[in-house]
Amino acid sequence: MSDAPLSASSQKIPVTVLTGYLGAGKTTLLNRILTEPHGKRYAVIVNEFGEIGIDNDLVVGADEEVFEMNNGCVCCTVRGDLIRIMDGLVKRRGKFDAIIVETTGLADPAPVAQTFFVDQDVGEAARLDAVVTVADAKWLSDRLADAPEAKNQIAFADVILLNKADLVAKEDLDRVEGQIRGINPYAKVHRTERCNIALDAVLDRKAFDLSRILDLEPDFLEEGHHHHHDAQMQSVSAKIDGPVDPEKFMPWISNLTTVQGPDILRCKGIVAFPDEPNRFVFQGVHMILDGDLQGAWGADEKRVSRVVFIGRNLDPEAIREGFYACKA
Repeated sequence: MSDAPLSASSQKIPVTVLTGYLGAGKTTLLNRILTEPHGKRYAVIVNEFGEIGIDNDLVVGADEEVFEMNNGCVCCTVRGDLIRIMDGLVKRRGKFDAIIVETTGLADPAPVAQTFFVDQDVGEAARLDAVVTVADAKWLSDRLADAPEAKNQIAFADVILLNKADLVAKEDLDRVEGQIRGINPYAKVHRTERCNIALDAVLDRKAFDLSRILDLEPDFLEEGHHHHHDAQMQSVSAKIDGPVDPEKFMPWISNLTTVQGPDILRCKGIVAFPDEPNRFVFQGVHMILDGDLQGAWGADEKRVSRVVFIGRNLDPEAIREGFYACKA
C-alpha cells in the first residue's frame, strides 16, 4: 500500500476510465468531452479490439491527441500497452490537464484499473479518478443476461450513465436502474439522452478519494439500505462505530484480497485508526490494494470505519466477522 505524502495525490494527473458495452454511447460521451468549451486539454487513449482501429476515426478531430492500444483487452496484454503509453504521456505532463482511457465495449475494466496500482511509475504520476460506465437503457437487461463483461462494467463503475433513456418507457427505466443497483448499489446513476450531462458529473469526480464519497452517495455503506441483489454479483458492507486496530486490520484486508481476490471486483473503505487525525482510505481491484491517509476527520465528526466489497461468491458473514474482529 502507498505511504505517499498526503499532498501527493493532488499533484497526480487524473485519469478517467470510460467503459460500457458495444453501442452504449461511449464515443458520443467522449466527443462531448472533447468539444465542450471547458478550457481543459485531454489526452485520450482509445483501446481498440482487433487489428484495425475504427474508434479512432469516430473521435472528433479536436486538439487532443489520441493514442491507440490495438491489442484489445481480452487479457492483461492491455496493461503493458497502457503502461507504455502512460509513460510517454507522463514525460509530457503540463501539455494536458487529464487523461481519458476509452476501453473497447468488450472489455472487462479490471486490467485497465489495475494498471494504476501495479506499475509504480504510473501510480506515482497518475491517479485513477473514476470508472465511468455508459449503459444502454434499451438493451442493458439483455446484455446483463448474456455478457459477463457488461455486468463487470456495471460492478466496477463509480459513475453510470443510463443512456438512451428517451427510448424506454419510465417503468422499464426504473426496472433497469433496479438491476444496476442490484449489481452496484454504490455508483452514482444518471439517466441521459445522447450522453447529455454536465461534465463535472463524470470528470474530476475524485470518486477514488473516498472522503468525497458522501457527495456521490449520501448513504454509502449504510447496512440494510440496499435491497436489490443480483444472484451472482453481491455487495457486502460493514461498519464499526469507532477506530480499527491497524495491526489487525492491515493483515486482515491483505489476506482477504489475496485469498478472495479473483472474486472481489472492487473494494473500498474509510477507516479510523486510534490517535490518527487523518482517515485511512483504501480501495482495490481484485487482489491489488492501494491506500493511504487522506483528509482529517472533522472536529465533531463521528469516526466510523466502513468497508464495502463488490464481487461474486463472497461470504458476507465471514467478511463482516473478520472486519468486526479488527475493532480497536
